[in-house]
Amino acid sequence: NLGPGFDCLGLALGVYDEVAVTVTGDGVRVSVTGEAADQVPLDERHLVARAIARGLEHAGVAAAGLHLECTNTIPHSRGLGSSAAAVVAGLAAASGLLVAAGRAALTEGELVQLSGEFEGHPDNAAASVLGGGVVTWMDEQGGYFARRLALHPELVATSFVPAVESSTAVTRGLLPDAVPRADAIFNLSRTALAVVALTTDPDSLLAATEDRLHQGYRAPAMPETAALVAA
Repeated sequence: NLGPGFDCLGLALGVYDEVAVTVTGDGVRVSVTGEAADQVPLDERHLVARAIARGLEHAGVAAAGLHLECTNTIPHSRGLGSSAAAVVAGLAAASGLLVAAGRAALTEGELVQLSGEFEGHPDNAAASVLGGGVVTWMDEQGGYFARRLALHPELVATSFVPAVESSTAVTRGLLPDAVPRADAIFNLSRTALAVVALTTDPDSLLAATEDRLHQGYRAPAMPETAALVAA
């Protein structure tokens, strides 16, 4: 989720979870290794399993049972979009199962829509679907949409992963329902500039990361991260 483009601009990183799925006789069994392996449910409540079920339901089919083997590399509750990646992995697995059964794969548009419904906003999920940088938006009918950006070749991503976890529900709860008009205009300009910086003018990137919609409100909950951003 890219700074001023809150819920609208996303970026995919080269960090991958792996999911292997086997159709079985009945029930859902999940085995997990890696990040947060001891913190997630190991049955049909697992996020990847729920996403697989949703993808199959969307296509009008169901599996009697599933065995999932998940290898987690993306840190959980650290702001790196692990939940969105898990949802997209599950939907991609569902798409693979459909193809194996002789049915059509889920389209990129369907993957963006279905994963966006899980998240409630499409930025992280669409980046996981399309790769690279994305611009996303929603319509009033509940549609989720995305377009991929052709990133400038000089851009290199570096992740600073916090040592402490932060709940999305908690950090979203810190945000006000309304912001001053000046702050809204400020973020509009920085979001537009971010697209320019990401695609054609990386020298503008530092100015393009300034934000007044969410980072300041969340700073007290993550002081080390706020200090790093300020520095």
